[in-house]
Amino acid sequence: MRSYSNTYIFVFSAIMVIIVAAILSVAAMTLQPFQKKNVEINKKQNILTSVNIESTAKDAEALYEKYILESFTISSKGEINNEVDAFNIDMKKELAKPIEKQNLPIFISSLNDSKQYIIPVYGKGLWGPIWGYVALGDDLSTIYGANFAHKGETPGLGAEIDTKDFQIKFFGKQIFNEEGQFVSISILKGGAADPNSKYEIDGISGGTITSNGVDDMLKDCLSSYESYLKSIKQLTPEMDIENVSEVVSEESQVNN
Repeated sequence: MRSYSNTYIFVFSAIMVIIVAAILSVAAMTLQPFQKKNVEINKKQNILTSVNIESTAKDAEALYEKYILESFTISSKGEINNEVDAFNIDMKKELAKPIEKQNLPIFISSLNDSKQYIIPVYGKGLWGPIWGYVALGDDLSTIYGANFAHKGETPGLGAEIDTKDFQIKFFGKQIFNEEGQFVSISILKGGAADPNSKYEIDGISGGTITSNGVDDMLKDCLSSYESYLKSIKQLTPEMDIENVSEVVSEESQVNN
């Protein structure tokens, strides 16, 4: 049986490690543009889903270009900043900044001869981050659609936030009350106190912590857009709230 010196074995192992590392490095660099593109397409799909447009990896970009009219960032005071690319904002990093330094993305779509204002949200669930998009109708209060996702919530419990059954509960709810005060949407354990409430939905059975996470996420993120939404409402003729809710409901049925 042939034997090798320790020096030979060490040199051979070092060369193999270098070769394998080089191959992995080249592979990572080669695949990086494709991975980045997949992330971009997935993000566009999520934005489209928030306005009830279903898409695939093949048609997401075309549908995004068709329905998303513009995107920009705003400050917590409602001031628009067109110099920052809203699409590439990392909400986790942005929300970690002092509120006066945050650039908050907003996307505007056009469906049924009306505009929708799409707001990204980011928060914390039971086991990790949760995020999504909430679309408001022309009245800037009624929810037109919602899309949520998570990193590691419990299947069958907190993970239910990314299902249509949970997300559809938000359709037609309102984040401003009749007095124009911001109230967000409350997610209540055991069900809403008033089944007909415009501002409450039923929480996830067995997923209390995740439900609370979504509740906190909506309050924290949507409140940052309050100044902007109120400033736009002052420039926009008041719409009939019932008509907005009917449009939301019809659009949901068509896309389901």
